[in-house]
Parts: sequence; C-alpha cells; structure tokens
Amino acid sequence: MIRVTRRAFLHASAALSALSVTTVLPRLARAADAIKVAAIYTVPIEQQWVSRIHKAANTAKERGDIEYVFSEKVSNTDYERVMREYCEAGHQLIVGEAFAVEDAARAVAKDYPNVAFLIGSSFKPDAALPNFATFDNYIQDASYLTGMIAGAMTKSGNIGMVGGYPIPEVNRLMNAFMAGVKEVKADAKFQVAFIGSWFDPPKAKETALAQIDAGADLLYAERFGVSDAAKEKGVLAVGNVIDTQADYPDTVVASALWHFEPTLDQAIAKVKAKSFAAEDYGALSFMKPGGCSLAPLGTFESKVPADIVAKVKAREAEIMSGAFTVTIDDNEPKSS
Repeated sequence: MIRVTRRAFLHASAALSALSVTTVLPRLARAADAIKVAAIYTVPIEQQWVSRIHKAANTAKERGDIEYVFSEKVSNTDYERVMREYCEAGHQLIVGEAFAVEDAARAVAKDYPNVAFLIGSSFKPDAALPNFATFDNYIQDASYLTGMIAGAMTKSGNIGMVGGYPIPEVNRLMNAFMAGVKEVKADAKFQVAFIGSWFDPPKAKETALAQIDAGADLLYAERFGVSDAAKEKGVLAVGNVIDTQADYPDTVVASALWHFEPTLDQAIAKVKAKSFAAEDYGALSFMKPGGCSLAPLGTFESKVPADIVAKVKAREAEIMSGAFTVTIDDNEPKSS
C-alpha cells in the first residue's frame, strides 16, 4: 500500500491550489473585461447574412471579449420592444439590422444614449445620434471575382439571378457580379428577379427553375433555394455571403464570402475604449481589410480554366493593392 505523509499531502494540495489559481484567474480577468452584447435578427440564424454576424459574435465570445445573447426571427412589429428590453437588461452593444425598422431603431438609440448600437442600414449615421453606427455587407470586391469565374463557366451566356429585395445591399453585389461576368464574357445576358423575402427558399427555388427553363445554365444564388434548383437541373450556381459548396459539391462553382469580424471587432474595441461614435463601418467589409474574400474553388479547382484562375488572382491582387477598384453600383439591376 502506498502511504502519503501529511507533509507530502500539503505540498500536493498547495500545488493544486496554485494551478487552480493560475487557470482560473485569466478566465476571471477575461470575464471582467467582456462587454455585454445582444443581437436582434429578423430571420433565422442560418440565413446567410445573419449567420456571418452570428459567427463573428461567437468568435468574439470564445476569445472572452464579449458576453453574447441573441434573438432570432423577430418580427418587424416586435423589433423595437426587443431592442428596449436588451437595453434595460444592461447590454452595452446592440447589433442588428434596421432595413425595415429604421425609424424605430434610431428612436431606441436616442432613448438610450449610453448604449452603443451597431446596425445594418441602408442609411448613413447621424452626428446628432452619436451612439448609432451603421454597417453593411460591401462585398462587391469578392462578388466581382465570382462573376469572372461565372463568365468563364457559362456555356449559353444566359445567367439567372435571384435576389431578395432590390435594395442597395443586394443591388451592389448583383451589379458587381454582372460586371465581373462582362469582363470575361462581354455578350452575356442576365435574367434578374427578386422574390420579396429574405428567407423563402421554396419561392427562390421556383423562381430559379423558371430561369433555367428560360435558358439559364448558371445561377447567381443571392438567396437560399437557388442552388437547390441548380442542383436539380444540373446547372451551376455561384454563392453569396457564405460557402455552400460542401452541400452542393457539383453545383456551387464559386462564392463571395462576407467576414463580419473586422466590423464587430472594431466596434467592441471602441466600446471598451469608450470611443464609440456615429461612424459608417461599411468599408470594413471591403476585401483589403479582410471583410470579404473569394471562397476556395474546392471541387472546381481543376474545372475552372487555368487562364481564368490566373486572371482572377491577378485581379484580386490589384484590388488588394488599390490598382483596381470595383464600382459600387446601388442601382437596381435589370434583365438584359
């Protein structure tokens, strides 16, 4: 039998206590430094746009920078109430989208001047509302590159495009994609449609099927459901905001990815530094600061022509250096 002396036991206990302190103290320090963040989403968190915000928030949470809670599928009529409840609960930073509740969101911000608001919006910040900053997914750089790939991969030159609403956030990505296509295939034609919803996969699929019936052999999947139609009919698709190639390995040839981390991380830093202000965070979604990127070609690595891959890489380098600027065109795209 092994005998443990009292002195050995005390030494072991002291060592364990020291280990516990060194393990726990950093966690306590991180917890004390973390700010309380609440996000309000009008759609499910699996929806493309919202999923990227949710991902960035969870990353910050795992680092210990924030405490994070969220509400999803909040109706427009309920949005203001939820915002106010989070403010009353002591959250220091509110993240959300105000595209259909702009007046209500700004009214809440006015009533809670000590709370920082980082809100997706089609409008700019107002100096009279210093705690209300805006952001948007300005990922036109990556969208242009996916258009170049699409221009090389379409055989008919007939491309279908299905979006949610014809608002600047959608329009600029579609227009950048179309411009990228035109660089490679100048005579390409586009079928453009909007389904009037941010999350209606069946309707998006139905609209895409109609475009395929009308001759499209490649689809721009701004909404969920489009890639399902492409897969069913054996045509290609280009993704938006997230990479769904793992779900559609023979369908999704390329995707423009949005990275919300630069936007959220800057807001968190400014809240901690007590320097949060009415700023436009839109440029943090550009490619140069890491706000967007072209997804890996993956299963299409050997299927996209090598000369096009080289052109895309060269164009990407020019975007990063500032030698080439993708035009931001917020006008509603039209079929051609």
